[in-house]
Amino acid sequence: MKILHYFFRADSSKYASQWLVLAIDLGLVLFNLLLAFLIRFQFDFSFIDASFYLNVPFVLFLATISFLAVGSFKGVIRHTGFRDSINVIFGLSVLLFLNFTIIFVFRWFEFFPHFKVPYSVIIVHFLLNVIGLIFSRIGYKTLYYHLKSINTAKTNILIYGAGESGMTTYLMLEKNIESAVNVVGFIDDNIGITGKRINRARVYMPMEIDKQFIKSHYIKEAVVSIQVIDRTRLNEITENLLALGLKVKIVPPAKQWVDGNFNLNQIKNVKIEDLLGRDPIVLSNDLVRKEIENRTVLITGAAGSIGSEIARQVANYNYKNLILIDQAESPLYEIQQELIRKGVVNFFVAVADIRDSLRIHQLFQEFKPDIVFHAAAYKHVPLMEDFPYEAVSTNVFGTYTLANLAINHKVKKFVMVSTDKAVNPTNVMGATKRLAEMYVSSLKSNTATKFITTRFGNVLGSNGSVIPLFRKQIEEGGPLCVTHKEITRYFMTIDEACELVLEAGAMGNGGEIYVFDMGKPIKIFDLAKKMIQLSGLRHPEDIDIQITGLRPGEKIFEELLGNGENTRPTHNKKIMIATVVEPNKEILLNKLKELFSINLPENGDITVSKIKALVPEFISNNSIYESLDHLKSGNIVSHPRLQDSSQQQLNRPKHTFN
Repeated sequence: MKILHYFFRADSSKYASQWLVLAIDLGLVLFNLLLAFLIRFQFDFSFIDASFYLNVPFVLFLATISFLAVGSFKGVIRHTGFRDSINVIFGLSVLLFLNFTIIFVFRWFEFFPHFKVPYSVIIVHFLLNVIGLIFSRIGYKTLYYHLKSINTAKTNILIYGAGESGMTTYLMLEKNIESAVNVVGFIDDNIGITGKRINRARVYMPMEIDKQFIKSHYIKEAVVSIQVIDRTRLNEITENLLALGLKVKIVPPAKQWVDGNFNLNQIKNVKIEDLLGRDPIVLSNDLVRKEIENRTVLITGAAGSIGSEIARQVANYNYKNLILIDQAESPLYEIQQELIRKGVVNFFVAVADIRDSLRIHQLFQEFKPDIVFHAAAYKHVPLMEDFPYEAVSTNVFGTYTLANLAINHKVKKFVMVSTDKAVNPTNVMGATKRLAEMYVSSLKSNTATKFITTRFGNVLGSNGSVIPLFRKQIEEGGPLCVTHKEITRYFMTIDEACELVLEAGAMGNGGEIYVFDMGKPIKIFDLAKKMIQLSGLRHPEDIDIQITGLRPGEKIFEELLGNGENTRPTHNKKIMIATVVEPNKEILLNKLKELFSINLPENGDITVSKIKALVPEFISNNSIYESLDHLKSGNIVSHPRLQDSSQQQLNRPKHTFN
């Protein structure tokens, strides 16, 4: 056995020599020649005469010529497939044709009268060769994989789904020696096939699979292989399998397969992103295509999660120029290099700060954008609670500057990315985004530029979001930190969020705030438990969850609509327009100028107090600014801390504004 294992060893850098394969094929051809004569003469050895001895080198010569011409011996035997078998048959057909033709000519012209070969021997020889050469390859392949798997530890698994996708998965796992798995059976709720066997693997009903079954069959994993499945159903299946102590994997959608097949590496562990969403919103690509075609698109915050994905999606359309702006040079360089590798053309990157009106004016003047997607913003709630000056400078003054320049340079559309934290804000970040929404909405009456706002919840996998944080904490052995056991959030995927932004830009006529059906909110505590399970660990035995308390400015429940807001439908039933009270442009502008004037790094209290006067629904939560909530009368220096700090404003540099 060790000798055979050595002969059939599977070092990927060593394959059986093609000349060895040719020699074996020729040996089989000669053996089959003898067998063909024996069959023809009913196993009477009287046929062995001079004619037979002449036929041996003759057939050997013709077979060599045929196989060399066709190249049937050049395939990698252990990967023999249907096409290789066809190639072998083609080579043998050439041999049959040459053999038959030459024997016929010899008989017709009476050449070599002692060289007599019955036609029946030629036909039987051909059939024996087809069987012998093809089955020799199949036998080699089978023996190779058998010997390869002798010392390989196998993991018992179940395949969830006995349809076409499940069968494809089964065949791939069975024939791929690197899979190191043993398929115990299928799980399927189709009563028409349950209880039957498919390639020796039985099909079980879901209720037949319990912990006793798992234990008795030593099953460790389950692979979900269903092509048409919504996230709700996938979530249900995954939860049931996880409850049985199984590690859950999933087969990718068929559109990700290559040439109708997928490889072992494409079977991935089920990720939390696969379970958290809802049925995807179907958007109108034609509408977006018409909007972007032959136009110059400028994206701010292009190095961030949202901005960079907008850039990737815009790159799929026939734009004129694509301009990417961000002040974070390293991530901006990364998206630049990514687009270069993908062969994207006519795009430019610029390191720039949206608060710098001269720099942004220069970029607008140089590139003359038709559409602006404004994704630049500070978004981390606790940080902005500590640095309200920066939140106002970027989120409010940056948007103010950008919007005014868009009008001055006759930009056709300006699409701003907002957040659900702008709704009934409990923190500085959300309140500043609400102010940005208000100012953009107040510009509806201008005729030069159409202003549109998109408002959505948390984005899966974005920079600084909870899922990457939990993954890192799991890698470090825990605990996972959750601020409150009841805290909930809406979630959506990055690509879906950006598709929404693009369609909003295409359908918007100016002044709209687009929101959409975010599905059901997710409890972060439940999210943490599920991520632990998906990692193959147990809570709390392996990794615990620690309740750390709400962070400054954080609220337990997020909202998509503010008090008094309602929605009206669009052509897409899952995309809605929020009906908000439009602010008076002149009054708002004057108050914003006051805010910009008093906004100093040292004086957070003054700044936050003024924000509260501008955004009456802004009620601080778990924040040092809670004491300011009774000062919304507009008297921003009546509080002792504000009186002390107000004197420090003199002779300080101020924001410049129009």
